[in-house]
This record gives sequence, C-alpha cells and structure tokens, in this order.
Amino acid sequence: MRALLTAVFRKEMKDHLRDRRSILSVVGGALVGPLVFAVMFSVVASWNRKDKPVELPVVGRAHAPSLMAYLERTGVTLSEAPSDYESRIQAGTVDAVLIIPEDYGKDFAAGHAAKVQLVVDNSRTKARATIKRVQAVLNQYSGTLGTQRLLARGVSPELAMPVRVEEVDLATPERLAASILNMIPLFLVIACFMGGLNVAIDTMAGERERGSLEPLLLNPVRRGTLVVGKWLATTVFACTMVVGVTAVFVAVAKRVPLQDLGVKVSLDALTALGMMAAVLPLALLASAVQMLVATFARSYKEAQTYLQLLMMLPMVPGMVLALSPIQSQPWMYSVPVLGQELLVSELMRGEALGVMPFVLGLVSCVVLAAALLAVTARMLGDERIVFGRS
Repeated sequence: MRALLTAVFRKEMKDHLRDRRSILSVVGGALVGPLVFAVMFSVVASWNRKDKPVELPVVGRAHAPSLMAYLERTGVTLSEAPSDYESRIQAGTVDAVLIIPEDYGKDFAAGHAAKVQLVVDNSRTKARATIKRVQAVLNQYSGTLGTQRLLARGVSPELAMPVRVEEVDLATPERLAASILNMIPLFLVIACFMGGLNVAIDTMAGERERGSLEPLLLNPVRRGTLVVGKWLATTVFACTMVVGVTAVFVAVAKRVPLQDLGVKVSLDALTALGMMAAVLPLALLASAVQMLVATFARSYKEAQTYLQLLMMLPMVPGMVLALSPIQSQPWMYSVPVLGQELLVSELMRGEALGVMPFVLGLVSCVVLAAALLAVTARMLGDERIVFGRS
C-alpha cells in the first residue's frame, strides 16, 4: 500500500513539474501580494517622510509678515500662488494654498481672531501629509500667539485650559505595524489556496476529461490510496507556495521604509517560522476541498470556475479582521482560515502565544481534510462521477 501511494504521488509530481507554464502562472499570481505591498507602502512612506520639504503657495503674503516669517522658520517653503490655484489643487499639481485676506492685519492688531483660509482637496491621499503638517504649524502659531496675549494681560494661559488630556498609548511599535500590515495574513491564506489550485483540477477533472481516470481506477488500487496520493502532490505545491510567499514578504518588509510611517516591523526568522507553522496546516484542508470540488465538476473549465469562486471565501475573514479587528477567543483558532489569519496577525503584533492555538488549528484542518478525502474517494465509486455525467 505504501509503495502504491508513493507511486501515485511521484506520478502526479512528475506530471505537474513538467507543466512550467502552469507553475509560473501560479507563482506569479501568488507574488502579486508581496509586490503590491512593496509598491504601495513605499509610495505611502515617501509621502509621509518627516524630512520632506513642504511647499506652500500663499495669496496675500504681504498681509501677514509675522506669520510668513514663522512658517519659513519652521521649514515651510513659501511661494506665490498661481491664479488658477483651485483647478491645480483639483488636478493634483498643488497640495494646498494659504489665503491671507486683506483685513487680516486689522483684526490681528485689534486682538480679534484673524481668519485665514487653507484651500485643500481632502480626497487626494498624496496631499494629506502636506495638509496635516501645514495645519499643525498654523495651529502651533495660533497657540503661541494666544499664550503671548494672555501673558501680556497678566492672565495665566492655564486658565484657558481647565482640563488637560494626556494620552498614554500602550501600543508597541510592533502592534502598530500589525494594524497597518493586516493584509499579510490574507495574502498568505490566498497563496495557500492558489498553490495547489491547478494541481487539484488536473488530477481529478483533468484526468477525467482526458479519459485517463477510468483506466487508472481499473488498477488493483484502493480509491482511497489514489485520492491520498493525488492529495499529497497537491499539498506539496500548496505548502511550497506558502513558504515562498512568506519568505518574500519577510524580505520585502525589511526593505520598505515603514519607519517613515512610525511603525516598526520585526519579521525575524522566528516570526516567519511561526507564520508558516500557522498557515501550513490550512494547506491540508485547502487541497482536500479543491480535490473534492474538482471531482464533482464535469470538466476542467467547470472545475476552474468553481475553485476560483471558492477562493473568494478566504477573503471574508481577512476583510473582517482588516476593517474591524476582533478580540481573539480560544475557539476561533479551530475555525479554518479565521484561525490562521488570527495567528499570523498576533504573531506580527508580538503577542506571546503558546502551543495550544497552533494545535487547535492543526487538528481542525487534519480532521476536516480526512473527512473530505473520504467523501472524494467515495465519489469515485459512482460511475456518474467517473464518466462525467453527474
């Protein structure tokens, strides 16, 4: 029995290793996640660099000389605003424009609130960093003037602030990084399903469409042995994809300047091994599910359609965790997909995890995979399945 299982496994591995186009397409699709991660966060980090010069066009610079001098001392580069500044802001060539009205000096000298206008387009993500920095400088200037006016009148500035709120943030840099990098668990789970996708389709629906499944079943081999051999080959490809994508994510995270976003990523070798240990058990279940669906489908194309729709399901827990993080409970680790994404998220947060969450995830995936493989083996005993008339 062991020799037959090995023979089936080697046959499937040899067949699919020859199909280089299929392998390259799967690898390319799985690596989209790390590449999107690298490009997106590199661009966002470049927008939020602290040392990036701030250029601010101004209308009416002569009306507020003290404000202009303060802005220049804080590192803001001033320039004359173009006449069509509104259209340029909407087009994205200008981030913000400061407008100083003519009555600014009169209100300022009278001790009244001197109004200025900051023209922006908050729908443009690239301009938000510049807008926040300009607003912070203007608020700082306003606060400084308010304090000086109170002191000049013999009033303590603390009277204007009866309650002072001091925020104590207990979030570590690793936890902040995990909240920003919440897409990584989702991409790892998707890689787990993508790795064995074409293998599962070809070993079941593909062989039936080519007419090679029926002669294979005529051999004196148990159907369960055939199913397990094909499942092992599918699982190897899925596990290989998970390991490869994890390694690429770790390499990319070390090169993306996430420190410009104020976060710290510590994806060391131990964390990477923990991430793989969390996701690899899901490869057992994902391969079993894909083989069952491919066995039920009547053609290669139909199986491909079903399994592509099936890949949408792992995205649901990932989107929920990304948009509305939940407090993990012990039972959640035994729920496939959800448990793996929770484990990876907590590993990136630097949480102290014991062995039990990994054991729960492994046991649930193994039990469900065994049940699905048994159903698949039983389906091969139905001639409507074998001959494609289901």
